[in-house]
Amino acid sequence: MTQEDLIKKCCKGNRTAQEELYRRYSPVLYGLCLKYSRNKNEAEDNLHDSFVTIFQKMHQYGFKGSFEGWIKRITINTVLQKYRKEEPLALMTELPDPVEEVYSEEETEVSLSTLLKYIQELPTKYRITFNLYVLDGYSHKEISEALGTSQGTSKSNLARARMILQEKILKKKQIA
Repeated sequence: MTQEDLIKKCCKGNRTAQEELYRRYSPVLYGLCLKYSRNKNEAEDNLHDSFVTIFQKMHQYGFKGSFEGWIKRITINTVLQKYRKEEPLALMTELPDPVEEVYSEEETEVSLSTLLKYIQELPTKYRITFNLYVLDGYSHKEISEALGTSQGTSKSNLARARMILQEKILKKKQIA
């Protein structure tokens, strides 16, 4: 079944088509949810909520542009809405002092799973800003609009997230 046929059947509420769409895209969207979540259980909840929203809005997809990009955007927005309700995202207003980089790239290599763990441990406002900017390529303007904060707060939250991650990576290297 082509992607277009699958989408059209999903719009008509066809459960088999919805199951197939879930099977095709859940691995990619789960990975995206993992980036924004504190743990696997939260990522699974976010994935479920995202698919509910995707199926509700499926009729709005106009077959223009990438379908995968469209559902990724819905997933990110669904997760952001959840976190906006949970806690204020604009707590930090000043940029922290930059961390002086006195180490080489080789000295700070960590596994992808360790880095994901460190990202998941970041406070929500920092984790979301870091993921949007570094991993998903959003600008500070787009982040500030999505989160209802200023661009300065976005920059500050990104700087603080990077500093926390640097500290965790350096601490891991000192222990090793």
